[in-house]
Amino acid sequence: MGGVTYNAVVLASGAGTLAEALMKAETEGRLSARVVAVGVDRVAPVQEIARRAGLATFAVFPKDFTDRSTWNRALVSAVAAFKPDLIISAGFMRILGAEFLEVFGDRTINTHPSLLPMFPGAHAVRDALAAGARMTGCTVHKVDAGVDTGPVVAQRMVPVSKNDTEETLHERIKTQERTMLVEVVNRLATGRLKLPN
Repeated sequence: MGGVTYNAVVLASGAGTLAEALMKAETEGRLSARVVAVGVDRVAPVQEIARRAGLATFAVFPKDFTDRSTWNRALVSAVAAFKPDLIISAGFMRILGAEFLEVFGDRTINTHPSLLPMFPGAHAVRDALAAGARMTGCTVHKVDAGVDTGPVVAQRMVPVSKNDTEETLHERIKTQERTMLVEVVNRLATGRLKLPN
């Protein structure tokens, strides 16, 4: 999409399927934003996906810092270098601290594989199955200081099958999550959606 000046930085920790969905949408002209960099907190496959797409990558490893505050400040510096309009936590398995949110809290979103506020935390799909949920889904929310507690921006429902395993259910959720994330980023980039305060 021509004339795009809306820049996004993606933070990820793993395989990078959400980041890849954004990159693919951009390549195909379906994204009104430009992914300018991918940052990681550990060595992860998403780095290679980003490199193949010609994107800048950066790594800020917590083990290299004496405490969380210092790590958060280093992450702020790394992200700020790309002058992002939006930061997308896409499978980023770290809590973003006060130092980060003071600078970027008004423009940081996260994806989560449940219908928040149900099943927050790192094991949302497993927790939904353990609770016998018949319906779950995915959420994009604005990041705040809590664990998956920020204001909801968008959600999609995914029914739970009686034969579902954690893997099969998570795969169906991820399919919806990828589509929803592209839609949310497009709406933010074109001004059709504003993040809640």
